[in-house]
Amino acid sequence: MSLESLKAPRFIRKTQLAPTEYRTHFHQIDQEIITAVTSAEADAVTPLMSKIYLRLVNAPACYFEREGVLRFEAEWREGKSVKAWALLCEILGVASATANKALTWMHDQGIIGYFAGKNGVGIRVFLNRAASSIGVRGTAARGQKILNFTHTSPTESPASPNEPALNDSFAVSEVLDTDLNPHAPKNGADKNRGVEKSPDPTPTINHSPGVQSGVSASREACVVGAISVDEIVCRLKRELEPSLHLAARRAAASEHERTREWLENRGLPKAARVAQREAYNVLRKYGVLDESARKSQGHADVGRSSYVAPEPHSLSDEEVNELAQACVALLETQGQAIELTLSEMSTAAGGILLPSDAPKVREKAESLLRLKV
Repeated sequence: MSLESLKAPRFIRKTQLAPTEYRTHFHQIDQEIITAVTSAEADAVTPLMSKIYLRLVNAPACYFEREGVLRFEAEWREGKSVKAWALLCEILGVASATANKALTWMHDQGIIGYFAGKNGVGIRVFLNRAASSIGVRGTAARGQKILNFTHTSPTESPASPNEPALNDSFAVSEVLDTDLNPHAPKNGADKNRGVEKSPDPTPTINHSPGVQSGVSASREACVVGAISVDEIVCRLKRELEPSLHLAARRAAASEHERTREWLENRGLPKAARVAQREAYNVLRKYGVLDESARKSQGHADVGRSSYVAPEPHSLSDEEVNELAQACVALLETQGQAIELTLSEMSTAAGGILLPSDAPKVREKAESLLRLKV
């Protein structure tokens, strides 16, 4: 028997699970989404629409930021930077133009959400849900289960004396007197039987303190016995707890999204401006930028001494580190190559960097880049 025959089969010829089996490595796809991505309108955009959506749903787990949210970031491969869009096209297995058309159409239809941020935050793809595939459970679907009830007064009649009694009796039928006819005969009252009526329909109530307190206690005990406070609390907790958890999760997700938008739109750009300003300060300190080109600021600059560029000299380790950090800062903020920055710092261009110190600064800058990666 060969080794291939001993391996577990990839697919099993059965359509239903056994009672002891359950689904695993399984994706749910809404029927409305399947209808949309396989429609003639989707085929008109690209015949690969359904395949592109399935590859998004079945993307590797490393690209899922959380449930239903894919995130693609630039990464280094073989010494080169691969952009987030190239990674997304690689997962989809189609060309850039086809991926652009498919993602744009699905985003316009609401099947997915697409967000491409700036400052290197990458690309996010949100796998949306169809409205027809979402049900509602809890009190919103079943309605109110605990009805309000009113306590009767222990000192008054439980029913109005002016209203007629009920025609039917709720007593057990086996203990009723079957020889009595509760309905009046059509030819008049029964002459053989006499019915004594009370002159006052209002029942007599004993107003003594002992009897009144006994009646109140008995009725209160009946009400408490019917629905206890603990049972009401348990019902309320069972009905309201899922809704409170859902509201808390929604509030946390909204706050997370607001913080992320602030970081992308305001926090990261401000950090980049601060880094650029500090890089220029270092370059001005070592004479790379010409201070004579700056315009005077009127009376605010009166009495201030003009800056004198230092003479070229052999750099110390601290100065080499500062110039290397300046090279890295210009590379990250403006994309200026390290060699170009070193040429502008050299003595040939009017700077202070000697030819003998240029390899030290270059090596230090490359080591800083390797640490950041």
